[in-house]
Amino acid sequence: MKKYAIFIVLLFSITFLRSQTPDQNLQKMGIVLPKANSPLFNYVTYSRTGNLIYLSGQGPKKADGSFITGKLGKDLSIEQGAEAAKLSGINLLATLQSAIGDLSKVKKIVKVFGMVNCTENFYDQPKVINGFSDLMVAVFGEKGKHTRSAVGMYALPMNIPVEIEMIVEVSDQ
Repeated sequence: MKKYAIFIVLLFSITFLRSQTPDQNLQKMGIVLPKANSPLFNYVTYSRTGNLIYLSGQGPKKADGSFITGKLGKDLSIEQGAEAAKLSGINLLATLQSAIGDLSKVKKIVKVFGMVNCTENFYDQPKVINGFSDLMVAVFGEKGKHTRSAVGMYALPMNIPVEIEMIVEVSDQ
């Protein structure tokens, strides 16, 4: 009887979590999406072809308009890098919402390319980009799981610690 009750509770929990919308999940995490970033140079922040949205790389821009800066392995810890990757993800979600109007239209986060500004002896790029990947799964559940590259770079624009781009499949609606 006890095992049956635990099974029912687990089944209810899984069903409840899956029924949450991306906006509800963001709200539950205390995340308010900022206004979508404007391009800094001569490019667009996203491009749509069919049901795919290609999002330009974004970095960890804070609410005050400044960026987190620094190099992993020198200035920032893995945990600080992961937080920067999460903030980059929040900025990408703002751009995505601007592009499609409603994050519930996301069918799948398809591909992510994460770049980490790091020293030549830093080898934990995947741990840094996990800050982004964990956010996508928390927001979208199974739809947030994606293929990914996490690579080290000698430098990134404005000395930001991470830059992340992604490809997202969306519904027609």
